[in-house]
Amino acid sequence: MSEPDALVLAIKRQEERLARDPASLAFAQLADLYRKAGRTQDAITLCREGLARYPQYTTARLIMAKALLAEGRLDEVAAEAATMLANNPKDVQCLRLAAEVERRRGRVDGAAEHLEKVVKLDPADREARALLGLLRADPQADGEAAGLARVLRDDTFATLTFGAACLEQGCLDEAAAVYTRLLRKDPDNSGARDGLEQTLRARSRRKG
Repeated sequence: MSEPDALVLAIKRQEERLARDPASLAFAQLADLYRKAGRTQDAITLCREGLARYPQYTTARLIMAKALLAEGRLDEVAAEAATMLANNPKDVQCLRLAAEVERRRGRVDGAAEHLEKVVKLDPADREARALLGLLRADPQADGEAAGLARVLRDDTFATLTFGAACLEQGCLDEAAAVYTRLLRKDPDNSGARDGLEQTLRARSRRKG
Protein backbone atom coordinates (compact mmCIF):
# COMPACT_ATOMS: atom_id res chain seq x y z
CA MET A 1 0.00 0.00 0.00
CA SER A 2 1.38 3.41 -0.96
CA GLU A 3 1.87 6.09 1.67
CA PRO A 4 -1.02 8.28 0.35
CA ASP A 5 -3.37 5.28 0.38
CA ALA A 6 -2.30 4.38 3.90
CA LEU A 7 -2.99 7.95 5.02
CA VAL A 8 -6.47 7.90 3.47
CA LEU A 9 -7.22 4.61 5.21
CA ALA A 10 -5.93 5.93 8.54
CA ILE A 11 -8.13 9.01 8.21
CA LYS A 12 -11.19 6.89 7.48
CA ARG A 13 -10.57 4.70 10.51
CA GLN A 14 -10.04 7.66 12.78
CA GLU A 15 -13.17 9.39 11.47
CA GLU A 16 -15.15 6.26 12.25
CA ARG A 17 -13.64 6.08 15.72
CA LEU A 18 -14.52 9.70 16.44
CA ALA A 19 -18.05 9.19 15.08
CA ARG A 20 -18.56 6.40 17.61
CA ASP A 21 -17.35 8.61 20.47
CA PRO A 22 -17.56 12.31 19.53
CA ALA A 23 -16.46 13.46 22.99
CA SER A 24 -13.20 11.47 22.96
CA LEU A 25 -9.69 12.85 22.60
CA ALA A 26 -9.38 11.04 19.27
CA PHE A 27 -10.05 14.34 17.52
CA ALA A 28 -6.39 15.28 17.93
CA GLN A 29 -5.14 12.19 16.10
CA LEU A 30 -7.60 12.81 13.28
CA ALA A 31 -6.59 16.47 13.08
CA ASP A 32 -2.93 15.47 12.78
CA LEU A 33 -3.80 13.08 9.96
CA TYR A 34 -5.71 15.86 8.21
CA ARG A 35 -2.66 18.10 8.59
CA LYS A 36 -0.33 15.49 7.11
CA ALA A 37 -2.74 15.05 4.21
CA GLY A 38 -2.64 18.78 3.50
CA ARG A 39 -6.14 19.35 4.84
CA THR A 40 -4.94 22.10 7.13
CA GLN A 41 -8.23 23.97 7.49
CA ASP A 42 -10.01 20.76 8.47
CA ALA A 43 -7.29 20.14 11.06
CA ILE A 44 -7.64 23.67 12.47
CA THR A 45 -11.43 23.46 12.66
CA LEU A 46 -11.37 20.07 14.37
CA CYS A 47 -8.77 21.22 16.90
CA ARG A 48 -10.71 24.39 17.72
CA GLU A 49 -13.84 22.34 18.33
CA GLY A 50 -11.96 19.86 20.52
CA LEU A 51 -10.10 22.53 22.46
CA ALA A 52 -13.40 24.17 23.32
CA ARG A 53 -14.05 21.00 25.34
CA TYR A 54 -10.47 20.30 26.45
CA PRO A 55 -8.63 23.67 26.58
CA GLN A 56 -5.62 22.19 28.41
CA TYR A 57 -4.97 19.50 25.80
CA THR A 58 -1.53 20.67 24.69
CA THR A 59 -1.10 18.02 22.00
CA ALA A 60 -4.19 19.28 20.15
CA ARG A 61 -3.03 22.89 20.50
CA LEU A 62 0.38 21.95 19.06
CA ILE A 63 -1.23 20.15 16.11
CA MET A 64 -3.41 23.19 15.44
CA ALA A 65 -0.40 25.48 15.63
CA LYS A 66 1.46 23.36 13.08
CA ALA A 67 -1.54 23.49 10.74
CA LEU A 68 -1.69 27.27 11.15
CA LEU A 69 2.03 27.45 10.42
CA ALA A 70 1.52 25.49 7.20
CA GLU A 71 -0.95 28.19 6.16
CA GLY A 72 1.50 30.96 7.05
CA ARG A 73 -0.71 32.38 9.80
CA LEU A 74 2.24 33.40 11.95
CA ASP A 75 0.44 35.70 14.39
CA GLU A 76 -2.00 32.94 15.32
CA VAL A 77 0.82 30.42 15.68
CA ALA A 78 2.71 32.82 17.93
CA ALA A 79 -0.35 33.22 20.14
CA GLU A 80 -0.79 29.46 20.47
CA ALA A 81 2.91 28.95 21.21
CA ALA A 82 2.79 31.65 23.89
CA THR A 83 -0.21 29.94 25.51
CA MET A 84 1.55 26.58 25.56
CA LEU A 85 4.85 27.97 26.86
CA ALA A 86 3.07 29.90 29.58
CA ASN A 87 1.81 26.56 30.89
CA ASN A 88 5.03 24.64 30.24
CA PRO A 89 8.14 26.78 29.55
CA LYS A 90 10.26 23.66 29.02
CA ASP A 91 8.15 22.09 26.28
CA VAL A 92 10.79 21.44 23.62
CA GLN A 93 8.33 21.03 20.74
CA CYS A 94 6.70 24.35 21.59
CA LEU A 95 10.08 26.04 21.84
CA ARG A 96 11.02 24.73 18.39
CA LEU A 97 7.72 26.03 17.04
CA ALA A 98 8.23 29.43 18.64
CA ALA A 99 11.73 29.58 17.16
CA GLU A 100 10.39 28.87 13.68
CA VAL A 101 7.76 31.59 14.00
CA GLU A 102 10.34 34.14 15.11
CA ARG A 103 12.68 33.12 12.29
CA ARG A 104 9.97 33.42 9.65
CA ARG A 105 9.12 36.85 11.02
CA GLY A 106 12.73 37.86 10.48
CA ARG A 107 13.50 38.06 14.20
CA VAL A 108 16.64 35.95 14.14
CA ASP A 109 17.77 36.81 17.66
CA GLY A 110 14.36 35.88 19.05
CA ALA A 111 14.54 32.58 17.19
CA ALA A 112 18.04 31.95 18.54
CA GLU A 113 16.89 32.57 22.12
CA HIS A 114 14.27 29.84 21.79
CA LEU A 115 16.79 27.49 20.18
CA GLU A 116 19.25 28.07 23.01
CA LYS A 117 16.62 26.77 25.41
CA VAL A 118 16.01 23.78 23.13
CA VAL A 119 19.65 22.70 23.07
CA LYS A 120 19.94 23.09 26.85
CA LEU A 121 16.88 20.90 27.37
CA ASP A 122 17.79 18.45 24.60
CA PRO A 123 21.57 18.41 23.98
CA ALA A 124 21.11 15.60 21.44
CA ASP A 125 19.09 17.83 19.10
CA ARG A 126 21.72 18.33 16.40
CA GLU A 127 19.37 20.14 14.05
CA ALA A 128 18.52 22.80 16.63
CA ARG A 129 22.20 23.18 17.50
CA ALA A 130 23.19 23.56 13.84
CA LEU A 131 20.44 26.08 13.16
CA LEU A 132 21.43 28.02 16.26
CA GLY A 133 24.98 28.14 14.95
CA LEU A 134 23.78 29.62 11.65
CA LEU A 135 21.61 32.24 13.33
CA ARG A 136 24.31 33.25 15.80
CA ALA A 137 27.20 33.24 13.32
CA ASP A 138 29.07 36.54 13.23
CA PRO A 139 31.99 36.72 10.78
CA GLN A 140 33.10 40.00 12.39
CA ALA A 141 33.77 38.16 15.64
CA ASP A 142 35.98 35.49 14.08
CA GLY A 143 39.59 36.60 14.09
CA GLU A 144 40.63 33.54 12.09
CA ALA A 145 38.08 34.01 9.32
CA ALA A 146 39.19 33.20 5.81
CA GLY A 147 37.84 33.48 2.28
CA LEU A 148 34.23 34.59 2.07
CA ALA A 149 33.96 34.78 5.84
CA ARG A 150 36.59 37.54 5.82
CA VAL A 151 34.72 39.36 3.06
CA LEU A 152 31.54 39.23 5.12
CA ARG A 153 33.13 41.35 7.81
CA ASP A 154 32.54 44.30 5.49
CA ASP A 155 28.97 45.59 5.59
CA THR A 156 29.40 46.53 1.93
CA PHE A 157 28.73 42.89 1.09
CA ALA A 158 25.72 42.48 3.37
CA THR A 159 23.28 42.80 0.48
CA LEU A 160 20.52 40.68 -1.00
CA THR A 161 22.52 40.40 -4.21
CA PHE A 162 25.58 39.03 -2.45
CA GLY A 163 23.43 36.68 -0.35
CA ALA A 164 21.81 35.34 -3.50
CA ALA A 165 25.24 34.85 -5.09
CA CYS A 166 26.44 32.87 -2.07
CA LEU A 167 23.31 30.75 -2.16
CA GLU A 168 23.66 30.09 -5.87
CA GLN A 169 27.27 28.96 -5.37
CA GLY A 170 26.27 26.64 -2.54
CA CYS A 171 28.02 28.72 0.13
CA LEU A 172 25.16 28.22 2.56
CA ASP A 173 26.80 29.33 5.81
CA GLU A 174 27.90 32.54 4.13
CA ALA A 175 24.45 33.11 2.63
CA ALA A 176 22.90 32.63 6.05
CA ALA A 177 25.36 35.12 7.54
CA VAL A 178 24.37 37.74 4.98
CA TYR A 179 20.65 37.26 5.46
CA THR A 180 20.77 37.18 9.25
CA ARG A 181 22.83 40.37 9.32
CA LEU A 182 20.27 42.08 7.07
CA LEU A 183 17.43 40.86 9.27
CA ARG A 184 19.05 42.16 12.43
CA LYS A 185 18.96 45.60 10.82
CA ASP A 186 15.46 45.19 9.41
CA PRO A 187 13.30 42.17 10.40
CA ASP A 188 10.72 43.30 7.83
CA ASN A 189 13.14 42.81 4.94
CA SER A 190 11.09 40.28 2.98
CA GLY A 191 13.92 39.55 0.57
CA ALA A 192 16.22 38.61 3.44
CA ARG A 193 13.50 36.52 5.11
CA ASP A 194 12.88 34.63 1.88
CA GLY A 195 16.60 34.24 1.27
CA LEU A 196 17.18 32.77 4.70
CA GLU A 197 14.34 30.29 4.24
CA GLN A 198 15.73 29.28 0.83
CA THR A 199 19.15 28.82 2.41
CA LEU A 200 17.75 26.58 5.13
CA ARG A 201 15.83 24.49 2.59
CA ALA A 202 18.99 24.11 0.50
CA ARG A 203 20.87 23.05 3.61
CA SER A 204 18.21 20.47 4.39
CA ARG A 205 18.38 19.06 0.84
CA ARG A 206 22.16 18.87 1.06
CA LYS A 207 21.91 16.81 4.23
CA GLY A 208 19.57 14.56 2.30
